[in-house]
Amino acid sequence: MMLKRLASLACSRPGRMTALGAVLFVVVGGIGGPAPGSFGASNAFDDPVSQSTRAREQIERATGEAASAGVIALVRAPRSSMVVEGVARTLRADPGIARVAVPPPSGPSPAVSADGRQLLVAATLRAGASDTDVVKRLQKALAGDHAVTLGGDAVAGQQVGNQATSDLAIAELIVFPLLALLSLLVFRGVAALLPVAIGGFSVLGAFAVLRAINSVLSLSPFALNLVIGLGLGLAIDYSLFCVSRFREELGRGADVPDAVRTTMQTAGRTVVFSAVTVAAAMACLTVFPQRFLVSMGLGGLVVALVAAASTVVFLPALFMLMGGRLGKVAPGPEGSGRWYRLARAVMHRPGIVAALTAAGLLLVATPALGIRWSGIDASLLPTSNSARTVSDAIARDFPRVDSSPAILAVTAPATAGPTLHTYAARLQRISGVQHVPAPRNLNAGTWEIDVNERGTPIPQQSQNLVNAIRGQPKPYPVAVGGATAELIDQHAATTRTLPVAIGLLVALTVAVLWLMTGSVVLPIKALLMNLLTTAATAGILVLLFQDDNLTGPLGFTKPQGLEQTDFLVLVAIVFGLSTDYGVFLLTRIKEAHDHGLSNEDAVAVGLQRTGAIVTAAAILLAVALGAFATSQLVFLKELGVGAAAAVLIDAFIVRALLVPALMLLLGNANWWSPRLLARLHERVGVTESTSRRRRDSRPPRP
Repeated sequence: MMLKRLASLACSRPGRMTALGAVLFVVVGGIGGPAPGSFGASNAFDDPVSQSTRAREQIERATGEAASAGVIALVRAPRSSMVVEGVARTLRADPGIARVAVPPPSGPSPAVSADGRQLLVAATLRAGASDTDVVKRLQKALAGDHAVTLGGDAVAGQQVGNQATSDLAIAELIVFPLLALLSLLVFRGVAALLPVAIGGFSVLGAFAVLRAINSVLSLSPFALNLVIGLGLGLAIDYSLFCVSRFREELGRGADVPDAVRTTMQTAGRTVVFSAVTVAAAMACLTVFPQRFLVSMGLGGLVVALVAAASTVVFLPALFMLMGGRLGKVAPGPEGSGRWYRLARAVMHRPGIVAALTAAGLLLVATPALGIRWSGIDASLLPTSNSARTVSDAIARDFPRVDSSPAILAVTAPATAGPTLHTYAARLQRISGVQHVPAPRNLNAGTWEIDVNERGTPIPQQSQNLVNAIRGQPKPYPVAVGGATAELIDQHAATTRTLPVAIGLLVALTVAVLWLMTGSVVLPIKALLMNLLTTAATAGILVLLFQDDNLTGPLGFTKPQGLEQTDFLVLVAIVFGLSTDYGVFLLTRIKEAHDHGLSNEDAVAVGLQRTGAIVTAAAILLAVALGAFATSQLVFLKELGVGAAAAVLIDAFIVRALLVPALMLLLGNANWWSPRLLARLHERVGVTESTSRRRRDSRPPRP
């Protein structure tokens, strides 16, 4: 009903609707334009209720300062040099710095390099101080001192965010012109302007909505990168489907108003449900506790809905104004075209095609059996960033420095000193522990024990050590924190929440596809095919990134594994887009089947009507999402390559080969639904069919 009213409004007042769209474009541009650089959720990858978070917060409350040094200055000067004292003075002068640790003037120190020409000055921030503000002030204060390089977790976090914003700008410069050119090739003529306009509105509109959300719920800046790629891709897809249907209606002889109404009742309705599938898949990320996943889920949900709203609200008015200039396309007769012939060829040997296609995808997925999970640290930054420089220097020149100690917050009375010294001595004997300093009494109820080992937080041996510490008998309640503990807790939170997210994803996907088709078999089949696409994509990512087969072409340092939260975002995108394309294909198949075609003929006609459109849409969407591969951050590269690969696999292999083969093998069972659900679907179901029988859905003549 709403789409019918929008179509009628566009037909009666196209000029006003277009003017309203232009005004709103300026408004959302003014609100959403400044979004890049304004998002900065702290500890976005951490589980806020984890043991490591409790340890950090307990120490911060007890001391009024951060649990570990957030800024580490690499000073290229002897420790007796005035340069060192000047750096320490600058750090202490900042209002956000609580404490500065300088190596002693003489004697052995792990913070001094073996040759004595470099040393580390560590600064601990005050509790509640803004990491970003402190880092900006220190970078400005030390900008002219070439003997000093700033690193540490606070600097790395700020530089990762800055890199994401910079990559966003570069992606825009690349992807907008490229998509405009590809749109011109696909849409031909003036119609190529429509997807670019809808895409720009979708992105800026989503930015504006996310800025409003960010005012009450701090979001990660990486959500904006997702909005750019997904928003442009979906807007182009939706525009392509609507323009194609509009041209078909004109080609059948309909006048412009009738063509607009029919387009909105068919393709427009499917666009809305398509957006719901993507939004539902992305919404599943919001059940995870990590703010990064919540931000990405909200970003994907918002941009999918804004893209659909932009399409169905403003595109009909533009159709009315442009009319015949968009071109007419007379649909080819049924039983013709390469996609129809492909469908027939596949269904001639459906069992063989299905088996070979599934086996091929499983073969591609094989490397995923060795998948390893990594985290976010300075090693993921380009070597041009100072935090990466400091991280590499510590690993190379300061072998006795523990850049990621385990930090234990112990709840114990002030008289617990002897017992805690015994406990610390027991920790010292754990294999892999380098040094355990004496326990420190922070206040009447909290003690701190640091457990040092050499290394970074991601390797398995560091994680094994933290697990060993947590497994030791404890005389008092102990919360183990630190970078490695945070990574372990992040993975544990993901594992704990994953069943809920998967259950929600399955339920929403089945519900949407049931509403579109009335079948309970097709949704289950779609889930299995989505799983195949996801598995194949995981195999490709492991082969290219984890196994170091793409470092040269894309210019990045080999990661120690795939970033887990990033992979979950990819899974949500894959499921959403795979279901999205499945909706477009299955609704055309069902439309033909409902008008009397046999199951086999309906499948062939459905692929004939959608094959070229879905393929073009997949290529455009792969380009939009593939723009992530230009990022300097390896986990964004993984997202770009994985999303592009998944979209192309789904369009060229799953939809072209596996769907028609399985549809024929299942026969009329494709459309089975329990009687109660069948009656319910008659009342609430949605299909892309009009109220009158179409000429293009008549059974082919014998």
